[in-house]
Amino acid sequence: MITIETKGARVPALGFGTWNLRGADCRKMMPEALELGYRHIDTAQAYENEAEVGQGLADAGLARGELWITTKLWMDQLDPAAVPRALAKSLERLRTDYVDLLLIHWPSDEVPHLETLAAMAEQRDAGRVRHLGVSNFTVEQIAEVTAGGFDPLTNQVEYHPFLSQDDLRAALDERDMILTAYAPLARGKVAEDPVIVRIAEAHGKTPQQVALRWLVQQRRVAAIPKAGSRKHAAANIAIFDFALDEAEMAEVAALGRRRERLVDPSWAPVWDAA
Repeated sequence: MITIETKGARVPALGFGTWNLRGADCRKMMPEALELGYRHIDTAQAYENEAEVGQGLADAGLARGELWITTKLWMDQLDPAAVPRALAKSLERLRTDYVDLLLIHWPSDEVPHLETLAAMAEQRDAGRVRHLGVSNFTVEQIAEVTAGGFDPLTNQVEYHPFLSQDDLRAALDERDMILTAYAPLARGKVAEDPVIVRIAEAHGKTPQQVALRWLVQQRRVAAIPKAGSRKHAAANIAIFDFALDEAEMAEVAALGRRRERLVDPSWAPVWDAA
């Protein structure tokens, strides 16, 4: 497993995403994911599965210090007064005294980012959070946050071979921040791309494995693919026994000119151009 080391953190570059994974299926997948070697688990209040994630992790029986757990505050929990209560509920559901990383899930037009981050920092100082971060923030919003005195660990955004994030990656790299890629397999579309298929065949790998390897091979980029079965989870993590060469990395990167964004809700910010 590749580990990203920055800002005093050591983050496994490949995480287990839990979006849209609920109920018994979610509880079942947690111990299986850990058995396969995952140690980075990503959830959120809005996923409505924190309790199942927490139960599944407890069932696995690993020491808390071996795990990296990320959760996110939803948009109705960003008021500074709401942050402690929301986090307390997340910790209760996750069956832990702290989370390794707490994110603002989406930037808000109603609550200033700096006010929310200040409340999150108080929870970090109290030991309930190890690191702070954001999700779905633009270059301009990252600049605002850092100019305001905050030093987020990551910005979690949609990133896959068909969506270039060059400007955002550069802005994050300047600040030693991690880009955490959600929807890293473009919701299955990587399996159909002839360039990725050709590279996969050359390595004896699947297109999905090539896409994930392309992501984690980049500087300070992590990926959190979701898997609803042990088979898919096992395939996703089997990417550390090969590497893409410079030409292959460039070929996959060139696909990003499509600007194929899959997650664009009505409350999304005005996205960066590249």
